[in-house]
Amino acid sequence: MSDEKNSKQDKKKLIAEKLVEQQKEARIVRKIVFITAIVGILLIGAVGGGGYYYIKEALKPVNASSEKTVDVNIPIGSSTTGIGKILEENGVIRDARVFKYYVKFKNEAGFMAGDYKMNPSMTLPEIISSLKTGKVMQEVVMKITIPEGKQLKQIAGIIAEKTQQNEEEIFKQLNDKEFITKMMGRYPDVLTEDILKENVKYPLEGYLFPATYPFYSEKPTVEEIVTVMLTKTKEVLGEFRGQMEEKEMTTHELMTMASLIEEEATDKVDRDKIASVFYNRLEDGMMLQTDPTVLYAHGEHKDRVFYKDLEIDDPYNTYKIQGLPPGPIANPGVMSIEATLSPADTDDMYFLATSTGDVLFSKTLAEHNRKVNEHITNKK
Repeated sequence: MSDEKNSKQDKKKLIAEKLVEQQKEARIVRKIVFITAIVGILLIGAVGGGGYYYIKEALKPVNASSEKTVDVNIPIGSSTTGIGKILEENGVIRDARVFKYYVKFKNEAGFMAGDYKMNPSMTLPEIISSLKTGKVMQEVVMKITIPEGKQLKQIAGIIAEKTQQNEEEIFKQLNDKEFITKMMGRYPDVLTEDILKENVKYPLEGYLFPATYPFYSEKPTVEEIVTVMLTKTKEVLGEFRGQMEEKEMTTHELMTMASLIEEEATDKVDRDKIASVFYNRLEDGMMLQTDPTVLYAHGEHKDRVFYKDLEIDDPYNTYKIQGLPPGPIANPGVMSIEATLSPADTDDMYFLATSTGDVLFSKTLAEHNRKVNEHITNKK
């Protein structure tokens, strides 16, 4: 009986040891599976993220500043795949496969064979439009440069001067309800219903992006010019959609705040610090009190704003209204948009632009007034 008892105990001990060993093996397997899963997820994320950025880059012009003319021949019967390969080989697009899927996604068709003169600065919509109409792109005939911080009236003047058209007629079209509605339909992510809100002076104010635009005819229409500009605005804003969503900021809010920063900034200034001041004021319940909005309310440019100017009763006058004005007061550039979305982390509540272009920041009104006396009042 003793031997039988010892035999049973040995068996139990052996079974227990095997169970412990199996549990250890199971834990190891689970760890391996867990690590493998994590690595897999990271790889998928990396590939997905890399793929996203690759496609994003592939949709951009090969060289936005290029003035080079490229001769491209599209043979009769060419497929979309074939056309993409030809365009890529000639350096007109970045990736033939991306072009192919872009065309399918946009449901484009009806490309025409022929000899084309294209340019590496052309966007995919421009290339597709050319191929659909059979329009041979010639060398750049004219360029229109729209600087940062320009208002719609000034932009109308620049277009008029370059195209030899009537400035008043151009400005009238830029504010035509039917024209604006048409543009809103084309660019719903850029031109939202916010541009039609009460008190907005000019719906397209701030949305015609500052850049140099090449044109291939001596007198492009206002619609053609605005279309190119809004396409650029869409491309630029596309870079910041993630940040806008994180901050729960609408396109109109972004462009409005960025326009204030643009108008206050100098060549030497840190725009992110100006943005910080504006956000600090809003958080503290202060009025923004920025002079460019006063000038916009008056509808004229002045080298200096006087106390009497601050009294104007206008929804754009941030000395009278709380929060942001109804809309942008000029067209902001990329740096001002970046500053709006990534302001500096400061406690500053005031800033002062000096005659040398420097901007001095202060945390208190007393400190700000001392700097005003030192750099403004005593310099007169």
